Amino acid sequence: MLRRLYNPGIFQGKMTYRNYFEGWYFKHVSADLKHVWSFIPGISLADNDSHSFIQIINGITGETDYVEYPTDEFAWDRIRLYVKVGRSVFTDSYIDLNIRSEKHTVSGKIKFKNLIRYPKTLLAPGIMGWYSFVPFMECKHGVVSVGHDLSGGISVNGVMTDFTRGKGYIEKDWGTSFPEAWIWIQSNNFSIPHTSFMLSVAKIPWLGKFFTGLISFLCLKGEFYLFSTYNNSSLSDVKYEDGRLEMTLRNKDYSLRLTAVKNLSGELRAPQTGKMSRHIKESIDSEISVSLFDNKNRLIWEDTGKRAGLEIIDKIFEYI
Repeated sequence: MLRRLYNPGIFQGKMTYRNYFEGWYFKHVSADLKHVWSFIPGISLADNDSHSFIQIINGITGETDYVEYPTDEFAWDRIRLYVKVGRSVFTDSYIDLNIRSEKHTVSGKIKFKNLIRYPKTLLAPGIMGWYSFVPFMECKHGVVSVGHDLSGGISVNGVMTDFTRGKGYIEKDWGTSFPEAWIWIQSNNFSIPHTSFMLSVAKIPWLGKFFTGLISFLCLKGEFYLFSTYNNSSLSDVKYEDGRLEMTLRNKDYSLRLTAVKNLSGELRAPQTGKMSRHIKESIDSEISVSLFDNKNRLIWEDTGKRAGLEIIDKIFEYI
């Protein structure tokens, strides 16, 4: 139990669970930013519809695919991040793809190096902080790599793409259901190397009530600036109109101003009581502008992130 808690990248569940899902998100952006592919391996343990899967999203075209496999074609390692779905393998050092569906034939290997890990402490095993220890939460979140370098490539429907010198990112979710409403933003393709940003705001049900939860980080060359509910950060000045989102995050030492512009989206499936029955829109071709200030409102850093991931479920604005 403790090994899993302090290593959120590994499989957190058991195949005997009911109404349970777990999924890993592997994003890859080529060095010239012209190619963006994300792959989401996972498991869905739902009554009458249990299966493993790989979701595919082409960030440039918005085209997606959902490829199902039997549950017995899902395998994992108990100590390290190693997930096998069908003939494809996903780890924190490489992915090796062999996917065939009506829409896609994907093969090839992308290697990862120079991973920047999300920091963890005894009381904060991952990005959820001490909320990692809270029971009965419908969904938990983990960040495996805030950014890493890529080498190698993949062939998709006979077209080869080289990801060498590109950038990758890995995160994951597990539990029973995605929240009713949320915002998710992520980019590690900034003009300044080794920069990564992620934000998630969601309506979190717990014990018959709910609260609005925030988890966010800005990583600048290995230094992390954290803005999360568990460290008493706040969210304000939220505006959303015509695909443009603005907000301000604050903790006791810093403030962060964010603007996100939503571009092309594709449809993905999301879990509801373990079943992958919900349909959501995700863009991985958006753009974000981020500015960091100290507590005297002096600008410390600002930059623009390209090929950003962005999901907005509009109902979230009723809660923030």
